[in-house]
Amino acid sequence: MRLDHLAIGAQTLQEGVAWAEAKLGVSFQAGGTHARFATHNRLLGVADGLYLEVIAADPDATCEGPRWFGLDTFSGPPRLVNWICEPADFDAALRHGLEKVPMRRDALKWDMGVRPDGTLPLGGAYPTVLKWHTSSPPGRSLPNSGIALHRLVIEHPHAADIQAEVAELNDPRVEFHVAAAPNLRATFDTPTGRVTL
Repeated sequence: MRLDHLAIGAQTLQEGVAWAEAKLGVSFQAGGTHARFATHNRLLGVADGLYLEVIAADPDATCEGPRWFGLDTFSGPPRLVNWICEPADFDAALRHGLEKVPMRRDALKWDMGVRPDGTLPLGGAYPTVLKWHTSSPPGRSLPNSGIALHRLVIEHPHAADIQAEVAELNDPRVEFHVAAAPNLRATFDTPTGRVTL
């Protein structure tokens, strides 16, 4: 299992991008739309093959069912909502209600683990899992923005159990902390200093 990308949710894409760019001091690149879930995104290449995604409901599209990433019920300011990993065994990582959904955006094809009700597994504390069907996913094809992930902290009442479930991740930047409620915090090294989302 490897960390693939982090997702920032927002009520609108414009609000999410403005928030993330102000925090990180860099510009996000064009992304695209996801017809299956009526969402759209913008992307930022991060060091070590990672990327950041700002995602929001697409006001010009309709969705026949719940949107992913809990976006139907998203409210409040933009924030980090999920971490997405590519496991060695995709099917075995479909836990906590995740079901395989084939996805496509332009030339990109992948399988995604999505809960039928659109909510995030364990409030976002368990990673959404995917399997790329391309040799050049965004983490490899996006230009490096000069941003690097320093630490990702996953907080949850059962943090130790979640850590055991993703033991194959073996990424020293990812930490699990016991807390009263699910929460994610990511700290980045940027050209102007360290920033936490």
